[in-house]
Amino acid sequence: MSHPDPYGSTEPRGWDRSAPALPWPETDLEPGPWRRPAPGPDAYPDAEAYAGAVTDAYPVDQRHHDAPWPADGSPAAPRGRRDEPGPGDRGPWSDDRSDDDYPTAQIAPVRDEPAVRDDLAVREPAPEPPAGRRSKGRRRASAERPPTTAPPASRAGRNLPAAIGVGAALGALIVVPLFFFLPAFLAVLAAAVAIGSWEMARAVRRSGAHPPLVPLVAGGVIMVGLAWFAGPDALCLGLLVTVLGTMIWRLGDGPGNYQRDLTAATLIAVYVPFLAGFAALLAAAPDDGHLRVLVTLVAVVLSDTGGYAAGVAFGKRPMAPKISPKKSWEGFAGSVTAAAAGSALLLWLLFDVAPWWGALFGMAISCAAVLGDLGESMIKRDLGVKDMSNLLPGHGGLMDRLDSILFAVPTAYLLLAVFVPVVG
Repeated sequence: MSHPDPYGSTEPRGWDRSAPALPWPETDLEPGPWRRPAPGPDAYPDAEAYAGAVTDAYPVDQRHHDAPWPADGSPAAPRGRRDEPGPGDRGPWSDDRSDDDYPTAQIAPVRDEPAVRDDLAVREPAPEPPAGRRSKGRRRASAERPPTTAPPASRAGRNLPAAIGVGAALGALIVVPLFFFLPAFLAVLAAAVAIGSWEMARAVRRSGAHPPLVPLVAGGVIMVGLAWFAGPDALCLGLLVTVLGTMIWRLGDGPGNYQRDLTAATLIAVYVPFLAGFAALLAAAPDDGHLRVLVTLVAVVLSDTGGYAAGVAFGKRPMAPKISPKKSWEGFAGSVTAAAAGSALLLWLLFDVAPWWGALFGMAISCAAVLGDLGESMIKRDLGVKDMSNLLPGHGGLMDRLDSILFAVPTAYLLLAVFVPVVG
């Protein structure tokens, strides 16, 4: 059985060819302890063809397997390959050789670290860093200097002390002018509308829409003023004027994406200044306007606080996981309960309204506040933003605080118009 030489040699390869001259090891050297004697005449079926072919066995070493071809172009002994063996075959490349054939195989290898086999290469593990040195940006802990640990995150997902401080400051900014100088409350409300319109216009630009900011801010301030001085009919008229002004202003930028920009501008005009105008309507009520605003804000605060406390303590079942994963049905129950109890007491003390009507008022305000929060969360999810801005530490943007109030003030205006009719 012969095989053609794949490297161009016409000499047949197999058992019927004469043995080529081997480049290693030197035959005139004395056999060392790592060599073994040549196989006997019974080792191969055709002993005459291989008479004197193999005099020394190859040592167990990686470099012998990787040895080059001889300089004269003749093929060297095959590496790891054996042809069809005969009976009793124990040639130099036989797979059934015992450990007695290799004296060094009985010696246990000495290794410092286990090597990692990677196909044809053997990669040693990375050396350890020198003793006494530490990685960049880390310090050594000791008894005087304990290891640095990151503060645990709040279950509410925000900085609670900062949120409480900013919330108290916002409450004072509203309540103080509300009781001591009512026109200043109108200025605070107009500023809040302008900032909220700016945050909304800035956020919707992530979707590719570019609503004109100038007519939105100017129209929002006008709407609040009209509601304060002329009532609900003027508020609706102000919304119409704001939308028309936005349409005319946007014509200057050409027809590209006109419908998308106008839709975004209309959404902002309805969501921020129009709903905020009902707060101006509440405050403009004669004699008790400041009290109407107060009971509405207290109901919203009680709803948020009760929902937060109940959600942290008992929240397990999510209310709307795709919109707001942190809201739970247990938190919603806490919101409704706290708002109903507080409003029942407050309306009975301030307006002499029966407690059950006050509880109904608190429940309605709580539901409206939760819907407002979910509505803004849906808008933020659609736009791919976490907060409308980073204006308020611990809260995000101003719209993140106004979302509950904007839905609560129209509800409070309608219910108080029934429970506490306006006198004068």
